[in-house]
Parts: sequence; C-alpha cells; structure tokens
Amino acid sequence: MDWFPLYNSLRIAAISTAAVFILGLFSAYYVAKLPRLVKGTLDVLLTLPLVLPPTVVGWLLLLLLGPRRPLGAWVLEVFGTKMVMTWWSAVFATVVVSFPLMYRTARGAFESFDTTLSDAGRTLGLSNTYIFWRVRMPFCREGILAGMVLSFTRALGEYGATSMIAGYTPGRTATISTAVYQFWRTNDDVSATRWVLVNIAISAVFLLAINLLESRDRRVRKGGR
Repeated sequence: MDWFPLYNSLRIAAISTAAVFILGLFSAYYVAKLPRLVKGTLDVLLTLPLVLPPTVVGWLLLLLLGPRRPLGAWVLEVFGTKMVMTWWSAVFATVVVSFPLMYRTARGAFESFDTTLSDAGRTLGLSNTYIFWRVRMPFCREGILAGMVLSFTRALGEYGATSMIAGYTPGRTATISTAVYQFWRTNDDVSATRWVLVNIAISAVFLLAINLLESRDRRVRKGGR
C-alpha cells in the first residue's frame, strides 16, 4: 500500500492549519474591534469560502494562480515555478476553505472574553501583547483549540478545490481525498475503503483529543474555584 497520500495529506493539513491559526486568530481579534458596519462587511467576505462550493473556490484560485493569470504568470517568470499542479498548491486551497472555521470560532471566543480583565491588566502596567497572550488567549483557549481541530480536519478531507488546483499525480500531489476518488473511478473499492477508514480514524482521533482537552480544562477551572 502506497502511503504517500497519507503523508501528503498530513503535511498539507499541518501547514494550512499553522497558517490559518495565525491568519484566523489576528483577523478575528482585529475585526471584532471594528465598527459594526465594517465588521459585518468583512465578516461576510471572510466567511464566504465556508458556504461556497469547493469547486468554485478552486476555480477562483485558478483565476489567480494559474500560469497565464497575473500572479501565477509573475511567479513563473520571476521564480520559474508554477503555483498550480504541485503538492504545495493544495495548501492554498486548504487555507482558503478552512480559514472561516478558525476565524468564526476564534471570533466567538474573543467576543465572549470579559474585557474588564484586560482593563485591569492595563491598570497594572501590562502591555497589550502580554495581555493578549497571557490573559486573553488562556481564557479563549477552548474556542481556539476547537477552531484549530476543525480547520485541520477540514483541510485533511478537502477534495473539490484541491483536485482543481493540485490535480492527482501518484507520488507527487495525491491526497487521501483525491486517492479515494481515483480508486472509486477505477472500481478499486478495496483501496478506496482503506483510505476512507484511514481518514475517518484520523478525524475521530483529533475530535476525541479536543473533547478530552476541553473536559480537562473544565475540571481544572472547577477545581480552581
């Protein structure tokens, strides 16, 4: 059994989750501070990939990153590298489709934060950076972790946009999702079932892990009261 689709899916999901963590965290933090009208407009734009069909996301990415499109052509001319049909092309797709999950979850966590805690920190002379990482983030940890797990599992199972921008090349761009489709298309139900079970097992482990972490946090908080 060729394990490349598993390795490729895990590295794509890991890279995209790291990117989405940073982008989603700070987008949620700063958007929550904006006026209501601006916040509502940005909220729609940042959440849009969540409701768009993945094939539409893939098509939009091809319009941007294709070798004959402005950005893709510039990268190809300057660096001699195509931005599509490579394994790391899938990172762009997974970042876009999983970003709204991290953004919405983090924003909900930040909006539930008691701002009097940060105000108290400022009166003690604490910097905004210290308050963010040592006060706000621990308070919002459950929501942030949930967003990361949801983003990772969404990236792991992404197919539509990934198949359009990265394609399917065994040993180069194949992921679990694209492998399942190719095996199904060639009537290899046994191989398709194996990869389906692998994907289910990985997703279940991550969801179980986040549930255990949340349960432990609740017990710690109750014990500290």
